[in-house]
Amino acid sequence: MRVCVIGTGYVGLVTGACLAHIGHNVICIDNNEEKIKLMKSGQSPIFEPGLPEIMQSAISSGNIQFSSDLGAGVAHGEILFIAVGTPPLPNGESDTRYVEAVARGIGENLNGGYKVIVNKSTVPIGSGDWVRMIVLDGIAERQKSLVIGDTATNDQLSELATQFDVVSNPGFLREGSAVYDTFNPDRIVLGVNSHQAIGMMKELYAPIVEQKFATDKSLPNVPVLVTDLSSAEMIKYAANAFLATKISFINEVANICDRVGADVTQVAKGIGLDSRIGSKFLQAGIGWGGSCFPKDVSALIQTADDYGYEAQLMKAAVTVNERQRLIALEKLQKALKILKGKTVGLLGLTFKPDTDDLRDAPALMLIE
Repeated sequence: MRVCVIGTGYVGLVTGACLAHIGHNVICIDNNEEKIKLMKSGQSPIFEPGLPEIMQSAISSGNIQFSSDLGAGVAHGEILFIAVGTPPLPNGESDTRYVEAVARGIGENLNGGYKVIVNKSTVPIGSGDWVRMIVLDGIAERQKSLVIGDTATNDQLSELATQFDVVSNPGFLREGSAVYDTFNPDRIVLGVNSHQAIGMMKELYAPIVEQKFATDKSLPNVPVLVTDLSSAEMIKYAANAFLATKISFINEVANICDRVGADVTQVAKGIGLDSRIGSKFLQAGIGWGGSCFPKDVSALIQTADDYGYEAQLMKAAVTVNERQRLIALEKLQKALKILKGKTVGLLGLTFKPDTDDLRDAPALMLIE
């Protein structure tokens, strides 16, 4: 299938390269010319294990190309992925200006033929309908220019407004293992109201669903969950909020263990063996950070506030997380007595191994 991925950050570039690797014809769009030049040479602008090899293989096979021309990308793709950043605003909401700009640009460049517009960016709940309206605004601008130029018939103008559907396809990739996660997902979530779009998305992901590129090809097919748009958007936020809360929980337990003389490592192992709990995300430390958990938890808390509900548990998870960094400093102070003039080494700056992403890394707070 012909695919266009707009945005070449951690989500967009991994998505584009992996889809090209499984046989689709992909064009990746970014407005940063330096990144485009770098990617055309087969180099990745981000550190992600396995990504350079996937990129180079896709380039050699002719299945991937890189461009800054959005119009060319829209013309190329049957399926158009929006994979641009949604950084947090000071009030905790997501900044959707880049999603808006891309959606409008897609509308301005649609020119006949059915398209599936896939929102891969983490966006506020309810954004699927909003993206559709922005695309329609872009189409209206294009229609206006065509009418002024007297270059289109009424039938051509009406076709532009009807030939697309919007899908929410949240990503669950972990930085540091994003390539592995793409080929070995726990599930694929599709928020969509169109049977035609569902069919095309299932065709796109068929090689992954059928485990053709999985580490263990004997596994059963990957579950595909089809929901409405808002539910798919909520699934992303709820998943990250739950994982963040689980980390805050084990850190709270660790602080109690320190006081009663218990070993939190053994405690975590003991509760993690319970199949209802599981062992993942039970490693105590200085708290969670990175580009997803802080932003997504804050956005979900803000969404709840907007609708008149106080998300007390999620707010508590944030409070515990912020305090955990201070506790690390308190332990350092207790061990060294006087910090002033001491040389302190930090073994690892990013929020997790195997990534170069420093966004909201807990270690940076310790340095400051």
